[in-house]
Amino acid sequence: MGLTQENAMIGIIGMGDMGKMYTQRLSDAGWRINACDKPDNYDNLKQEFDSQKGVTIYPNGHLVSRISDFIIYSVEAGVIDKVVAEYGPSTKVGAIVGGQTSCKAPELAAFERHLPPDVEIVSCHSLHGPKVNPKGQPLVLIQHRASDASLRFVEDVLSSFNSEYVYLTGELHDRITADTQAVTHAAFLSMGTAWHANEQFPWEISRWVGGIENVKINITLRIYSNKWHVYAGLAILNPAAKKQIRQYAESVTELYKLMIEGRRDELKERVYAAGAAVFREGTEGQELLLRDEVLDQFSLSNRPREDTPPNSHLSLLAIVDCWSKLGIVPYDHMICSTPLFRLWLGVTEYLFRNPELLDEALETATNDKTFRSDDLEFTFAARAWSDCVSFGDFKSYRDRFERIQSYFSPRFPEATTLGNKMMKTILEKTSSS
Repeated sequence: MGLTQENAMIGIIGMGDMGKMYTQRLSDAGWRINACDKPDNYDNLKQEFDSQKGVTIYPNGHLVSRISDFIIYSVEAGVIDKVVAEYGPSTKVGAIVGGQTSCKAPELAAFERHLPPDVEIVSCHSLHGPKVNPKGQPLVLIQHRASDASLRFVEDVLSSFNSEYVYLTGELHDRITADTQAVTHAAFLSMGTAWHANEQFPWEISRWVGGIENVKINITLRIYSNKWHVYAGLAILNPAAKKQIRQYAESVTELYKLMIEGRRDELKERVYAAGAAVFREGTEGQELLLRDEVLDQFSLSNRPREDTPPNSHLSLLAIVDCWSKLGIVPYDHMICSTPLFRLWLGVTEYLFRNPELLDEALETATNDKTFRSDDLEFTFAARAWSDCVSFGDFKSYRDRFERIQSYFSPRFPEATTLGNKMMKTILEKTSSS
């Protein structure tokens, strides 16, 4: 008799935000869930899920592993090997095991190293945060060491998410994830670092008011309101991500040098060549984002839009330069893209497909010093994050992230509410385009 909802149990090891989201949604769909986290979280979790039908909280992963038919490790990529080494040998005979990490190379290696040979491996990755509705979002499935029947069972378990399944290998997952997430995160982390260095709350300054600026501010705060390891594991453990973040820092630095030296013609030639490589012929009809007048409603500022001066948009110019240098065409990965990536691509596309706005940015970059100090700090920040990732330094990554997180934290509740509305409006637009 095959596995069904009537006879199967689902195990969740790791009850962070995503682990809790999976537990909540799967139990609501009628699955019986066995879940655990670190032993010292047992009492709090037991109380939190006491009234949730179908959920049993256990003190450790051994007790979850020995009785569950499909076990999902929802832990940080940096500790996946340690956790699987501890609980993997207790896995029920013939069970299916998967993981939720954003970098699959260390996860799959841990499974191969520590799981019994009779255990099947079907990994997964929901390409969105725990606060985003999974309906219509990409959900990667990796049939690494499993029968077709086991893959079908995993599809059945996760079907209540109403996500769009994307079937990849672990290696391809990591390359595409790097393409769509690594530089996106680096750009927003660098923005927050630059604002912190200049002791700015950007929504309080008139030059950060307006459609594109609203996206920059809201998404930066959205990233910093999450846990540091969500981004550190993807950046540091994924070799493709390291390369891309390094190229982004180089693009930022080289473009900034052209700006401060006033070499407008060289800057324009390089930027336009990058735009031609990324926004290739045939993609003109792919409108991904709403116009400024719609984005204006998602502002943390009370200042009037009319006061906004032109912006050099170094972060956007550099992302396209980086993509062109690496030969990345972002539209190739739309089926496997995160909401943040679609937003970032959308505003970038909006700038590059508006020649008047793009020329205004280039003019501002070379002849207007309004954003010069901001761009300097942004350049420092991009290089610092790249160094942190290149050295594989989780401690420095965490310290840097949490210091800036603390600076912006008073505005997180408001920014989260506003950001959710913005994401919902824009994702509705992108899904219908």
